[in-house]
Amino acid sequence: MPLLLVGAALSQDGINLHIVNDGIADVYVTVSDENTHTPIIAHQRLNGFDQLPITASADEKGRANITWKAISVDSREQHCGSGGSTNLQNSATVNVHADSSC
Repeated sequence: MPLLLVGAALSQDGINLHIVNDGIADVYVTVSDENTHTPIIAHQRLNGFDQLPITASADEKGRANITWKAISVDSREQHCGSGGSTNLQNSATVNVHADSSC
């Protein structure tokens, strides 16, 4: 029974993550929490090689699950990117980038 209580406690706590722009170009990034189906950040500017701390909800296993979308700040050469990460533990790093055609 104690294990169930620990799992319940974990699912209520947030998982601290680091979103990192792994490119030189600045991007606008949107991150959604797949456990709650809600946005965590929307259209937040993230400079090249910079990071942004966020908190996502934990699932029943105590892990975060997110999706992300990025679009380059420079509208003259628009690039996009997207992805997702699952089973993230506390202090995990998620790299984002906009290196594909939109």
